[in-house]
Amino acid sequence: MRRLYARHSDIYTVSELCGLFGKSKQAYYKHDADVHMRRMVMEELAVRYIGEVRRKDPGIGGLKIWIMYMKEFGSESAIGRDRFCEIFDRYGYKLRRRKRTTRTTDSSHGNPTYPNLIKSLIPTRIGEVIVSDITYIPLIDAISGDRTFCYASLVLDSYTKILLGHSVGSTLETVYPLEALYMAIDVLLSYGVELSSTIHHSDRGTQYTSADYIEVLHQYRMRISMTESGNPKDNPEAERVNNTLKNELFKGKEFHDIEEVRKAMKEAVPFYNNERPHWSIGMLTPIEAAARTGRFKRRWTSYREKAIDSLDREILPP
Repeated sequence: MRRLYARHSDIYTVSELCGLFGKSKQAYYKHDADVHMRRMVMEELAVRYIGEVRRKDPGIGGLKIWIMYMKEFGSESAIGRDRFCEIFDRYGYKLRRRKRTTRTTDSSHGNPTYPNLIKSLIPTRIGEVIVSDITYIPLIDAISGDRTFCYASLVLDSYTKILLGHSVGSTLETVYPLEALYMAIDVLLSYGVELSSTIHHSDRGTQYTSADYIEVLHQYRMRISMTESGNPKDNPEAERVNNTLKNELFKGKEFHDIEEVRKAMKEAVPFYNNERPHWSIGMLTPIEAAARTGRFKRRWTSYREKAIDSLDREILPP
């Protein structure tokens, strides 16, 4: 415990926590074996940690925060999963889910489209598949209360879940997805990724089929993959990160202008990449996953991957 509080004294100190319960610091150390007091202190510690994480990510769930908590503090302040979740609920942190209603994909155009190259592909390294999409962010006029939108363009690495690129624009023009793409390219190059081996996957929206966007993909010799229909649900990884952004990282936030959204995005992305664990990559953070190759051990069954594995076995000769 002494090392724990020394490492994180900017958030919680022994003196501060003991003061909450009318105990001196000396009494705490003297009666370290006092199970009741220790339980109270651990609960307060957990509540403060939950609050600190929720400040960065207002919509993150309790189980993920518990895994982050255990990774951060380990056995020095261990709290069981069930008790942690009970504390989580008791202090009013339980979430309610929201449904998405607005769409940003317009596939009714005459631009060239490309086949879906990732339907039967399971990536095993950073930069093998990157996924691009656009989601809307509501803006509320502070005076009139009128509701408008701005649009966040995102580029995600399919293997590590790193948010490689992002841009917030006032319209759905291609310039903003291009800004996100160029940012993603810089990040991939910093990891030594050979872009000619990268597949860029998106929906068939006008931004991703435009001549300007396709030209950049060809310039870097990336392979182009698109969903087979205009249904955004055919791009589930993009939909998942869109949901995380709006209903988790931005949960409960009201934006009045585009600069507020851009500032929030710059604050959210480092947390998402460096601190937030993901189920699909074995509860690692995206940055931790970038050092890996091969499949991740997951805590749930991916029926898509099982189907692909089954198909591969059927194709292989006896």
